[in-house]
Amino acid sequence: MAAEGHNVDANLVDMRPNHGHYFVKKTFGKPTYCHHCCDKIWGMLTTGYSCEMCNFICHEKCLRTVVSYCSSVALQLIKNPVAHTWSAPCLIKRRYCCVCRKRTDEAMSVECEVCEYYVHVDCSDLAVSDCKEAATYVANMESANTVQYHHMREGNLPKESKCVVCRKTCFSTECLAGMRCEWCGQTAHAVCYRQMDKECDFGVLRKIMLPPMCLTIPRTELPMEQLLNISSHDQPQSLSSPSKIQVDDVSTSGEDVKERDDFEIIRVFDGNNSYRLQISRNIVVAKHVSVQQVRDAALRRFHINDTPERYYITQVVGEVEEEILEDPVPLRNVKRPEGKRAQIFIRYYDDPDKDEVKVYGGWLRKVPVTFCGISVSKDTIVQDLITEALYHFGLDGAYWNRYNLIEVSLDRGVAERTCNPQENVLQLVRNLRKDSLRRYHVVRFYVQEKEDPHDHAVFVGNLPVSLAQRQYERILLKLLGAKEKPFTAIGPIYFEYGSLIITFNTPKAATAAVQKLQSAIYEDKKLIVLCLPNVQPQMIPKDVEPLLVLVNVKSGGCQGTELIQSFRKLLNPFQVFDVLNGGPLVGLYVFRNIPKYKILACGGDGTIGWVLQCLDIAKQDAACFSPPCGIVPLGTGNDLARVLRWGGGYTGEENPMDILKDVIEADTVKLDRWAVVFHEEERNQPTSSGTQTEMSEQTMNNPEDQTSMIIMNNYFGIGIDADVCLKFHNKRDANPEKFQSRLFNKTQYAKIGLQKMFFERTCKDLWKRIELEVDGRTIELPNIEGIVVLNLLSWGSGANPWGTSKEEGNFSKPTHYDGLLEVVGISDVSRLGLIQSKLAAGIRIAQGGSIRITTHEEWPVQVDGEPHIQPPGTITILKSALKAQMLKKAKKSRRGGTATTICFTQPHPETSDPLSGPLGVPSTLGDPHHGKTTPDNTAADSDEEGDAFL
Repeated sequence: MAAEGHNVDANLVDMRPNHGHYFVKKTFGKPTYCHHCCDKIWGMLTTGYSCEMCNFICHEKCLRTVVSYCSSVALQLIKNPVAHTWSAPCLIKRRYCCVCRKRTDEAMSVECEVCEYYVHVDCSDLAVSDCKEAATYVANMESANTVQYHHMREGNLPKESKCVVCRKTCFSTECLAGMRCEWCGQTAHAVCYRQMDKECDFGVLRKIMLPPMCLTIPRTELPMEQLLNISSHDQPQSLSSPSKIQVDDVSTSGEDVKERDDFEIIRVFDGNNSYRLQISRNIVVAKHVSVQQVRDAALRRFHINDTPERYYITQVVGEVEEEILEDPVPLRNVKRPEGKRAQIFIRYYDDPDKDEVKVYGGWLRKVPVTFCGISVSKDTIVQDLITEALYHFGLDGAYWNRYNLIEVSLDRGVAERTCNPQENVLQLVRNLRKDSLRRYHVVRFYVQEKEDPHDHAVFVGNLPVSLAQRQYERILLKLLGAKEKPFTAIGPIYFEYGSLIITFNTPKAATAAVQKLQSAIYEDKKLIVLCLPNVQPQMIPKDVEPLLVLVNVKSGGCQGTELIQSFRKLLNPFQVFDVLNGGPLVGLYVFRNIPKYKILACGGDGTIGWVLQCLDIAKQDAACFSPPCGIVPLGTGNDLARVLRWGGGYTGEENPMDILKDVIEADTVKLDRWAVVFHEEERNQPTSSGTQTEMSEQTMNNPEDQTSMIIMNNYFGIGIDADVCLKFHNKRDANPEKFQSRLFNKTQYAKIGLQKMFFERTCKDLWKRIELEVDGRTIELPNIEGIVVLNLLSWGSGANPWGTSKEEGNFSKPTHYDGLLEVVGISDVSRLGLIQSKLAAGIRIAQGGSIRITTHEEWPVQVDGEPHIQPPGTITILKSALKAQMLKKAKKSRRGGTATTICFTQPHPETSDPLSGPLGVPSTLGDPHHGKTTPDNTAADSDEEGDAFL
């Protein structure tokens, strides 16, 4: 529902009184609430006013101060239309439809995934395309001269909302009332709304908001879902393409009307196209009404707010003939086909010689007015219209060839078409009216610069990995069906992931390529194709560090879906990405030119590792080499999140706004990262033939072919814990639909552990069958079935095998930035269960900066919870040159403030000691049987971890 504001211009339509409402006096049979002031209207004592079109209800005293426009005119009042991105239809609780103002839980409804707009599926044809305008960059504009205004939305306010003007409660659970800015979240009464400051400062999220004034999006015909990297939903019929309405349909605006002797239901068509598709709307009129009354009822039914005298009514005669209806008693003369309703047309009185066309400035720079009215004649072409409009906008009409005329239709979303410069304007307007009067009233003509400041970059994923650039170019040319390259540049290429970026000169070429590649399949894989927004870093204020949000919607219990919707509504939707649609590389590429920004990774430990790995790849071409990364734990383990105080798991009850506030206040800390190098034992091949001998010699001469490396952030395990983890992953891969909750996942872990305890002791005598070296010194192992190497004081969903983190004996206090690893032994499965239950600790073996494990048989191993079977050979864990900056949630004081936290931004003093062990890290070896079982053996002490999420 539109209301007076900076995204609404009342001059766009010749307004009638009362903001386009058709008010009728009404006595209510039960207590009703005024949609303007939120007070009750007591039906037994007083009367109120109700709009026949949109059900707006108010007191008589509130009529003079109403600021909400009727839905019959709201669609035509928006200055710059932006299409909504609809969710899947469902019953939405505790919300009101923004068109008919009734509850959304009474019928199937949809919501916009970007803004607080809710609408019934049946009302969606009248939805106002005024979603948040998230990309408003204009070339040659300076950040200091750009003003961000509020984007106001009526109703559906959060509970306990306070008016910023009068400081009183302004939300209502009884009706659609109150006003809210979609950017800063400020709320106000409708009566107080005009007193708000005009400029929007983005509120408490200003420091991490990606301002719309720094963004451009491609000028394409692609849907908004494609531009926002949102997985498409199955749209209801009324939101996509209209369906045919049967001739015996008697529904009218969702109301059940009984046909009586003195009333008649008539089918009304608004043009040739609607008649051809048999799309009509019904009106109910008395049989004795005049032609004018039939006309007015038909105009209201199609929400056409215009001078009624410009229109007339005809009836359908035969297949293509029409006949004008005339008084007296016109319904007596209407022809009614046997078994069918009477059918009539609404027609417009066309002037054969001239007309007036509104031309909008839209996104032109420094345009003094929203639109200008231009008279056109039989000889006026689009070129002439552009020239005349430029003079009205204060621009030089001599340079008309630098501009295009864009026809924008707001019927069922936003659709654009570039007009031919030689097209006849008068004929164009007449054809629109003849096809559909409704569509004519929601079609606009915009003057737009041909020069596009947007860099038309397209992301293409799911290609084969590790190919040469020429091979990727050949694949793309084959899929595009082109002999010459239609794109101007290719790169960067992310060889490890089979992904790349291609850039085009024009939006037309980019759109054509995207449409072809979207339906393309290569090697039985459907390609991932995304049009990317473009960020102008010079337009970002210096004190702003935009937040890049990366969400894995399937992590843990699949809670990311609701979370990503909340973040899109709170932030700029173009700074929120679903990593399942292209991976983290998509967002990292979009943010590549921003000199300072933060990352919020929402997912499990695997997702965090994926983000850090992609950051290692993308940082080579990025302006920000190491942006700090915060975490919203959506997985099962969430050990890194626990150590950084982000909690043990997102439950869905946390307020997303509070999460973003915590990101703003978070401290930056370092995280050690380690390279786990797997080198398989050289195998001698049989020498029964010359070929086999050749292969054996080749394998022995190229030992690096048997080497692989994984970056470790959290921990490494070999033996019993990796065996349990591997069996769990195999079960989850076989039936992923069953593993949708953390509780079920942990139950399965326990079940597998019991099986290992009583029936499958495959890791027995591990201590006799492997060799361990720490900083070059061989360590004698105790009687254990598993080894865990810790970088964090959290393992296996918050357990701490190391025990108390305080400095004791020969061991120093461990942290995740000291350059040391902790080696812990697990005696058996029962001990593993006690550790994971936080009732015991493991066996402390050693601390050191480099670990080497030698095996002579296959063993299950895991790195950060990702298990596999490792053949015989050596496993070496070394300090990686890759660094990571992490965001650690600030500790809250008892008074609700933020306590000061010391952040180590320099290397540990001991790591630079020339007398230290390998890689400059001192080794600390302790009693292999050292270990304590105390009630304090939790994941970390109070200075290192907070289990509470908020």
